[in-house]
Amino acid sequence: DDMYTDNADARANTRIVRVMDDPQHWYDIASEQDIELSSLDTILMRKDPPFDVAYLHLTQQLDLVTDRTLVVNDPLALRNMNEKAYTAWFPEITPTTLITRSMKEMKAFLGEHDHVVAKPLDGMGGRSIFVIHKGDKNANVVFETLTDYGRRFAMAQVYIPEIKAGDKRILLIEGEPVPYVLARIPSDEDNRGNMVAGAAAVGQEMSQRDHEICERVGPVLRDAGVIFAGIDVIGDYLTEVNVTSPTGIRELDKQFDLNIAGLMFDAIERKLGQ
Repeated sequence: DDMYTDNADARANTRIVRVMDDPQHWYDIASEQDIELSSLDTILMRKDPPFDVAYLHLTQQLDLVTDRTLVVNDPLALRNMNEKAYTAWFPEITPTTLITRSMKEMKAFLGEHDHVVAKPLDGMGGRSIFVIHKGDKNANVVFETLTDYGRRFAMAQVYIPEIKAGDKRILLIEGEPVPYVLARIPSDEDNRGNMVAGAAAVGQEMSQRDHEICERVGPVLRDAGVIFAGIDVIGDYLTEVNVTSPTGIRELDKQFDLNIAGLMFDAIERKLGQ
C-alpha cells in the first residue's frame, strides 16, 4: 500500500526499523519517510501470494528502478514464474500435470490417472489443495470451485505417494542449494505437507535426486535474476517453484546451526559489487 509512482519516479512511504531475534518483540520502528526507491542499494520484494493484479502492478513499478537498484527477486521473474505453473518448464522432472480452466478436462484427467491433487495457481500454505480419488462424488464441486465454473485456471497433478515421507523444501541462493532440505511431513489428519496445515518440519540431507533437480532448475533461476527461491520436491519430482516469499530458513537454521539469511545477504553484496 505504501508504494506509488510520481511521473517516472517509483517512490514509497517507508519505515526504518530495528530488528531483534525475539518472537514477542521482533522490531521497533525508528522513523518514517517518503523516499525514491532508486536511492536504495537493494530492495527485497517479499510479499505472500496471492499473485493478484495489485502484485502485478507493484512489480511494474519496481521495473522503473532495476537499472539503479538490485531488486530481489527480479520483477520480471516474479511476473513470469507462477509458483505452480512454472514447473511446466521442467517436464522431465515433474509429475504429469494439467493446467486448465475446463472442468471437463479436469474430470477427464482424474478419470485417466485415478488419484490426483488439484489446486489453484495463486495460493500458498496449502490453501484449497484437494486430494481426489476416481469416483469421488465431491470431484465435480472441487473442479467447479477451483475454476470458478470455468473462469479461472487451476492445476491438477498426479498424486505422488511419497508425500507421506514429506514435501521437501529446498532453498536455493543464486541457483545453489542450501545443503539440507526441510521435509514437511503431513499429520495423520491431513494430506498437505504445509507447516501452517500442521505438517511436521524435519531437516534432512539432500538426496542424489534432490541434487539432480537443483542442477536442472538452479541455473535457470539464477540467470533470470532469482537470488532466493524455494523449490518443492515430493519423492523424485519437482512440484513447485517458490520465488515470492519462500519459507524454511528459521527451521533449517535451528536444526543445523546455519545462517541461511547470511548466505543470502552475502550473495546480494557480491551482486552489488559486480
